[in-house]
Amino acid sequence: MSRPGIFITLEGIEGAGKTTQVRRIVEFMESQGFECIATREPGGTDIGAKIRAILLNSEHITLAPMAELLLYEADRAQHLARLVKPALETGKCVICDRFCDATTAYQGHARGLSLDFINGLHAQILEGLAPDLTLLFDLPAEIGLTRARARLDAQNSTGLEGRFEAEELAFHQKVRKGYLSLAKDAPGRFAIVDAEAPPDQVWDQTKDLLARFLAQRSAA
Repeated sequence: MSRPGIFITLEGIEGAGKTTQVRRIVEFMESQGFECIATREPGGTDIGAKIRAILLNSEHITLAPMAELLLYEADRAQHLARLVKPALETGKCVICDRFCDATTAYQGHARGLSLDFINGLHAQILEGLAPDLTLLFDLPAEIGLTRARARLDAQNSTGLEGRFEAEELAFHQKVRKGYLSLAKDAPGRFAIVDAEAPPDQVWDQTKDLLARFLAQRSAA
């Protein structure tokens, strides 16, 4: 009998350092015997990459909040159908940089779109699927935003993927507040990482949380 798949998602505001930890998480889970797939939203599929180019381009400042939301959900529907669900059904560990909680935090709590409407979309698209573990990399919005803007400058990619980094600090503070609210409402799924710490210390926290998660899963 094949081992059931595991779905791990990483969440956090801009500059929280999620992407830095993905490779280490993959290596750790593989060391525990899991075949892993690392992916992201938006952009985890070929079609999703084209949607990502629309969503994150800083030139698209006229993108309406509802259009933004529906593009994210279109990316997610494609991602689930073509990558996430097939991988989980074959027992793989899927590690995803952002998932539905990001939509609730960004488009719901920060943009002010109806949380009931967003939850209804998720009910249709997810069909009951939820992450087994969500790692929330949390830090003050002003620190994360400074990090994120410095990274874009260093990569010279501000125009290609800088639309959210161009938002005011208040927007990112709302995103963080939204994430913390989600974590409070689902403590069994969320684990909070202090992302203000240096990367190696962030990884130490993350590894401990993963080990605890696997131990609890094994015991269950």
